[in-house]
Amino acid sequence: MEPNPITASHVPAQRGQTIYPSPYDAVVKGRLKRKLGDYFQLSNFGVNLTELAPGSASALAHCHSKQDEFIFVLAGTLTLIVGDREFELHSGDCYGFKAGTGIAHQLINRSPEDAVYLEVGDRTAGDEVTYPNDDLKVCQQVDGSWAIYHRDGQPY
Repeated sequence: MEPNPITASHVPAQRGQTIYPSPYDAVVKGRLKRKLGDYFQLSNFGVNLTELAPGSASALAHCHSKQDEFIFVLAGTLTLIVGDREFELHSGDCYGFKAGTGIAHQLINRSPEDAVYLEVGDRTAGDEVTYPNDDLKVCQQVDGSWAIYHRDGQPY
């Protein structure tokens, strides 16, 4: 049976939920992510309604080997970091991250108010996520789950 339409803010979420091990999990403590794509059982791409509290980040600075990502700011002000460049984003602004570039990206809420954005990403099998500023690497497994490693390939 197909789910009924729902108000996006009613999709369940947990603040700070992440697969990052400690101490990396602290960076997303103020992130609230509603996995809209999962709610509708989408398998080819994900859609998240994400809220960042002041001082929070979307993720550690990272880049994907195979997954394209796209963000669209709905409310508030966010700082977008792409490589060594920074941009201030406001409601209506958007940006896309092409996979395989090796250029890391991250959103940070440096404002005093909550910020809300949509993030969309494909679910290409075999994706690897690298974190150039941290001793972390995440690899997608055949079943779609993620395995967490140190940069040298040793498991966490």
